[in-house]
Amino acid sequence: MTKRDPRTLSAGHNNTVIALSETEAGKIFTGDTRSDIGSEAEKMKFANEVNGLVVKFIRLDELHDHAEILVMERLFPMDIRAYEFEKRELWLDVLEDDLRQLHRAGFVHRDIRRPSDMPGDRFDNIFLTPTGFRLIDVGISALKSQVGERLFERFINQELQELEIFRDYALKR
Repeated sequence: MTKRDPRTLSAGHNNTVIALSETEAGKIFTGDTRSDIGSEAEKMKFANEVNGLVVKFIRLDELHDHAEILVMERLFPMDIRAYEFEKRELWLDVLEDDLRQLHRAGFVHRDIRRPSDMPGDRFDNIFLTPTGFRLIDVGISALKSQVGERLFERFINQELQELEIFRDYALKR
């Protein structure tokens, strides 16, 4: 059995996210990951300047020997099944508006719905919070300025299809 940090919130294929405090969580990067952590921080900061849909970037830090950490706001997800259909519809409309605003600004999340061969729930990267839906994990997100017009448009089309699947999922829960 693998020893796990007692503060672990989640563990994905490449990174573990731990609780740092009641207000901060940290995504751990081990080894020589400067470009990965820097790229993720850059995309998170870009999205944060557009609107509040993506989890807030706080800082980059060092956790301990050879481990770097991307510190972000800690979110406490709520269960969508506890809320009325009308509230869900409203939250979904706001999610779509915020997502389209990010697209217009040049950011696409690219991980609303996990591929079927990836571990975890299909919609692990969408949290319902007291302020509405929020997105986490911008690791494979893309900026238009970095990928170009054609690829960016393809990513948007895929994301909007995933959003429709999520809408159906959220309203039928």
